[in-house]
Amino acid sequence: MAAPRITAATLKSWLRDGKELAILDAREEGEFSAGHLFWAVPCPLSQAELRAPHLLPRRGVRVVCTDGGEGHAERLAGVLAGLGCTDLHVFDGGTPAWKAAGYEVFSGVNVPSKAFGEWVEHHYGTPSVDAAELKAMQDRGDDILVVDSRPLAEFRNMSIPGAIDVPGGELAYRVPSMLVRPDTTVVVNCAGRTRSILGAESLRQAGLPNPVVALRNGTMGWELAGFRCDRGRADRYAEGTPPDAAESLARARRFAAEHGAQRLDPAGLAALRADASRTTYVFDVRDPAEFAAGHLAGSRSAPGGQLVQATDAWVAVRHARLVLVDDTGTRANMTAGWLRQLGGWEVFVLDGGLDGRLETALPPTLPAGTPRVSVGELAALLAEGAASVVDLGRSVAFRAGHIPGAIWGVRTRLAAVAPRLPTDRRVVVTAPDPALAALGVAELHGLVKVPVAALEGGTPAWEAAGFRLVADRTDPPDEACVDAWLRPYDRNHGVEAAMREYLTWEVELVEQIARDGDAKFGHW
Repeated sequence: MAAPRITAATLKSWLRDGKELAILDAREEGEFSAGHLFWAVPCPLSQAELRAPHLLPRRGVRVVCTDGGEGHAERLAGVLAGLGCTDLHVFDGGTPAWKAAGYEVFSGVNVPSKAFGEWVEHHYGTPSVDAAELKAMQDRGDDILVVDSRPLAEFRNMSIPGAIDVPGGELAYRVPSMLVRPDTTVVVNCAGRTRSILGAESLRQAGLPNPVVALRNGTMGWELAGFRCDRGRADRYAEGTPPDAAESLARARRFAAEHGAQRLDPAGLAALRADASRTTYVFDVRDPAEFAAGHLAGSRSAPGGQLVQATDAWVAVRHARLVLVDDTGTRANMTAGWLRQLGGWEVFVLDGGLDGRLETALPPTLPAGTPRVSVGELAALLAEGAASVVDLGRSVAFRAGHIPGAIWGVRTRLAAVAPRLPTDRRVVVTAPDPALAALGVAELHGLVKVPVAALEGGTPAWEAAGFRLVADRTDPPDEACVDAWLRPYDRNHGVEAAMREYLTWEVELVEQIARDGDAKFGHW
């Protein structure tokens, strides 16, 4: 049975009725970024079977599927029905209908989190310096510590000279022990604005006695000012528990409690999980490597800074319950305090969640029954001209390195790829997730008349075996990267203009959310 359709007015009323609601947009990320509803969460058709179970841990939750008016929403509703979702609706007309009704349409990705970062600066008066001021401080030899609040992969790509990588969720936990003098100025940066603001304000709200400022416009502002970014550095905080962890925890608990976060024990978590009438997410906010080494069964890795700054990557359900866990408490409590201010969720910090038996993260494997080839077998097939490779990874990752001769494609749009494949050789599918590779194999089986198999271990296994990768920033071209929102420095043309446009977009989000009226930051 087809999911019932709803109007823009109905959806607007649902956003304000205080009940659980998930709005899933079926378009690819690049298409989604062109214009969408504020609280919509991307769930692209190409990965819906993989992403939706995490976004919708309770299958009975009210779900609205939307798109850009192309008809993808109906297909997404069908996928969700197959996963067991029972309260499904399709927003009639998608984003164009929302705009036609006079409601606000937002561009970009991670919009609620980005808008929240701008709100934080306005609300708390977060101090900042621009690139020229920071450069002058460095040239004078001022007593400063520059910390980059992004994940290490982004830090490696481009960083402020002399900076140390301390991702946002780690700042209040790690920075106090990195400082010797109370008058050392701490400068927090990211690529643009909002993670700098959240990072600096986290240190201020955690009671750090040192002067703390955000670097206005981050690495983009640094380069736009004519200064050089470093590439390939990996300078990072010291591993292990900081010596002042107890003091950091006390400060973080005060911050969390001030904003209405609640504490929970394992028995309380069990009760939440047993409540079939409400949605409960459980997130481990530590570094992913710590999560992999041992974590609470049923939890997902969501590093604290990224969880706040890209909430829609993990959470789709408005008014759900979020349970946060870490080992010593500081990271979970700081994250909880910010999430309470960001959205309409009940937020809990789990005490003692890592005290019992823990699970370890196992490397994902291809589903049973999936035809497969090994790296060695693929190398031999390619040498004989007997195989074609289809890569289902992100377009930006394909540009950075792919198997020679591979063709990039989106899993649910392989009908456009099939005609480019020779008819006299088998097809091998590679993808970052084995489950996605298996879906791609099934998709291509119906499009080509040659054998189709998945590459065991994907492209990383190919590289690890010593085989070369090909890098090409122009393949696919910018306009073909429908699966990804291209950051300014991912673009092949107009990089400087894209940086300026992005920074302006962030600043203007505060006014746009005021017009929209559905974000009640700080008032839940």
